[in-house]
Amino acid sequence: MSVAAVVPAAGRGERLGGELPKAFRLLGGTPLLVHAVGVLRASRHVRLVVVAAPADRLAEVAALLGPAVVAVPGGASRQASVAAAVATLPSDVDVVLVHDAARPLVPLPVVDAVAEAVLAGAPAVVPVLPVVDTLKRVDAAGLVAGTVPRADLRAVQTPQGFHREVLAKAHAAADPRDPVTDDAGLVERLGIPVATVPGSPDALKITTPFDLVVAEAILCRRA
Repeated sequence: MSVAAVVPAAGRGERLGGELPKAFRLLGGTPLLVHAVGVLRASRHVRLVVVAAPADRLAEVAALLGPAVVAVPGGASRQASVAAAVATLPSDVDVVLVHDAARPLVPLPVVDAVAEAVLAGAPAVVPVLPVVDTLKRVDAAGLVAGTVPRADLRAVQTPQGFHREVLAKAHAAADPRDPVTDDAGLVERLGIPVATVPGSPDALKITTPFDLVVAEAILCRRA
């Protein structure tokens, strides 16, 4: 079976601040997007990487990533960007990994584990971590309405892996008025089971300036 990866990278990243789109912010002197694509290309399973980028930055993406990576215009939402990238994949691609550029430091073993779980027969797979914080439900007045048991809760990361037809069916059935925050959420709405593999603390999502500080510390530790 043939595996491709798509990277939605058209978001602005307003919570991160700065003038550059999030995927082009630097981490250790290198854009987040380059880090994220680099680990996908290092996987022995991934044959092709497609990046959905801002339409006005396609030439920059090509210069950063080279001819081995395909760049396509992203959409107005993450969901639209993923759909646009998947639509460009060759017909012989059977498995699709969807990875956020905002998770630049996912370890290679996590990428391989997700791909291998789909190749072994799972229709959809996500990497997860146990939730360690105590979680509270809060009402509209800001008062605690209850404590959420965390034993069965997991924090979900990317890359998420799918049989191509499952991902395509999920996106075709998606309601743009009711968006989800990840592709596995679309698959869940179809009643299709989603398997899990262990994630990694290194695969943190860069959302705020503090996350960049943590990511820089991870880079220093790796070095």
